[in-house]
Amino acid sequence: MQGLGNDYIFLTGEKELPADLPAFAREISDRHFGVGADGLVLILPSETADFRMQMFNSDGSVGKMCGNAARCVAKYVYEKGLTDKTEITLETLSGVKPIYLTVKDDIVGDVTVSMGPPLSVRDHVRVTADGAVYDAVTVSMGNPHCVIFTDDAAGAPLTTHGKAISALPSFPGGINVEFCEVRSPSHLVMRVWERGSGMTLACGTGACACVVAAIARGLAKKDEDVLVELAGGTLSVRCTDRTVFMTGPAAFVCEGIYQTR
Repeated sequence: MQGLGNDYIFLTGEKELPADLPAFAREISDRHFGVGADGLVLILPSETADFRMQMFNSDGSVGKMCGNAARCVAKYVYEKGLTDKTEITLETLSGVKPIYLTVKDDIVGDVTVSMGPPLSVRDHVRVTADGAVYDAVTVSMGNPHCVIFTDDAAGAPLTTHGKAISALPSFPGGINVEFCEVRSPSHLVMRVWERGSGMTLACGTGACACVVAAIARGLAKKDEDVLVELAGGTLSVRCTDRTVFMTGPAAFVCEGIYQTR
């Protein structure tokens, strides 16, 4: 499944899963020798929510939260008949997330995820890469983000500076790096380098982080919908005093049987 081109392989249930899940995630996510994806997502039972999401990035590292994957999980469980609810809760390593489904003729359209409040917002964080110095905003949306404002997001040096910043020692465990261009208070353009996956077409938590960072700098407003344009499409983000709402599509790509190596 994919959400704005941010694609994951989804498995349900706990039976017959490989013992070494990080290795399996690397194998199945390989775009040449596996299926090919930004990572692996398991949809599992939960004792605290309707469902539980366990996710791995394409390098096998554990992902705490992914907005695009969460929307895909919601579409999957509804359209596969695992629930008839249009409001569900999803357990993640970043807490339980309420999710709201728009359904027409039993097909899920847009999905809204209540991502929770932003944490550890720090403005004017100085980061360097290859001699370039950036004045960033760091935000946690359940996973860490470093937002850098720019006049040209599409031309941002993701594979060089983005990659280097993501691995700086000052960010133990790595950080997602977003280059964000403000077209207007209600329209941002973003490109992202994700820790564990590299350059991806979309990042839901990253889109939320960009809106939070823009609000922190007075470039956007709370309680207003902000369109965040990514390489794979557009998300709508609204930040309130209690949570950040992210709305966007999710889609099936294919289904099949994987022959493990």
